[in-house]
Amino acid sequence: MRAGTVGGQGENVPVGPGRWVLHLDMDAFFAAVEQLTRPTLRERPVLVGGLGPRGVVAGASYQARVFGARSAMPMGQARRLCPHAVVLPPRGGLYAAVSAQVMGVLAEAAPVVEPVSLDEAFLEPPELAGAPPAQVEAFGTALRAAVRSRSGLAASVGAGSGKQLAKIASELAKPDGLRVVAPGEEREVLAPLPVRALWGIGPVAEAALQRVGVRSVGALAALDPREVTGLLGAAVGTELHRLARGLDERPVAPRGAAKQVSAETTFDADLTAMAAVHDAVARITGAAHRRLVSSGRAARTVTVKVRSADFTTHTRSETAALATTDLTTLTAVAQRLARSAVPDGGVRLIGVSLAGLGEVPAPGLFEAQIDDGSRADATEGHDEVAAATATSPEVPRGWRAGDDVEHAEHGHGWVQGAGHGRVTVRFETRTTGPGRARTFAADDSALAPADPLGSLS
Repeated sequence: MRAGTVGGQGENVPVGPGRWVLHLDMDAFFAAVEQLTRPTLRERPVLVGGLGPRGVVAGASYQARVFGARSAMPMGQARRLCPHAVVLPPRGGLYAAVSAQVMGVLAEAAPVVEPVSLDEAFLEPPELAGAPPAQVEAFGTALRAAVRSRSGLAASVGAGSGKQLAKIASELAKPDGLRVVAPGEEREVLAPLPVRALWGIGPVAEAALQRVGVRSVGALAALDPREVTGLLGAAVGTELHRLARGLDERPVAPRGAAKQVSAETTFDADLTAMAAVHDAVARITGAAHRRLVSSGRAARTVTVKVRSADFTTHTRSETAALATTDLTTLTAVAQRLARSAVPDGGVRLIGVSLAGLGEVPAPGLFEAQIDDGSRADATEGHDEVAAATATSPEVPRGWRAGDDVEHAEHGHGWVQGAGHGRVTVRFETRTTGPGRARTFAADDSALAPADPLGSLS
């Protein structure tokens, strides 16, 4: 790859000596997209996430992170740490569109790309097989430049002999940097890191290692393999010990198709009426259904998750012999399952997932199976609070801060604030530079809701 270009050809190289894996991670992606498309915010602290009292931070700009705000933190806590931050609701469709631009650059750079999420991916360019570190650094520099040119956003890139090293290197490169771990440097880079830096080590494994005094990756690498397998089990222990020593042969491969699509909402106030539960289930099923249809598949299994005020979670599922895309049928099943899952007291969260995905069948077959008597099963249990929370549908009517709007004269803008019958809109997009704010009557006929993708223009 030549500096300033993105390109690659040939087949994916086999795992072996001289291997180079790259990991690209967009910096503070959700918040960065907001700052990109709303230029007034480019140097300001931004928090993206749920706006209600139970909202959770989905993304925080670096200007907000210096105050301690971070992703997966309760929004209330983040706002206390950074009271002057601009808080915005997520715009998922916009993030997906920018992600597609980034992934398009990576697809031009290597024949095989393994997306991890909207904002990060692995690649293993064949032209780098056996290359010296200087060539890898030039490739990474050009890749970052191409991503910035296409998307307008900064990315950090890490490179190493395997996926684990590449990901750790990209973390060390943040923000907006490049780190290449050359052959022979693996142990030096890994040794001082906490054991939780390795994939596969969660709280349980970390506690087991700490009981024997192992807190760093270097200490784990220094253990006898038999000690590690005795603590963590043969399969997991062997793999983690190899990763700790910088050995990682896992291939870069495209991710398989999703096994389910889902949507969930945490409510600002507990739902206590069944009518409200039914309405919420219908909305949430509709959101999951849109993802189902966009995937080009149909679903056999509907699962409803209901979490009560005391965080007890109840799930109910129903499976038919044939799959469907019919929203009315899927909603009816979800509402029926919800009736049996709702506990005494209020409902804090509802989720709906559609699984058993397959090809779209002939119309009416799923409905016939339900009429004939479908298989149903139910389970109850407990799980953790979701790390990211959707904005509750129980929001006041009217304009909301962060909404995209279109004005007949002034064009595309976003709501900075609303109340007392007035709404203040700042008119700007990615290409305009900071725009002017104007205040209107909330019912001004010249204002209309707009597609967030308009802010990319």
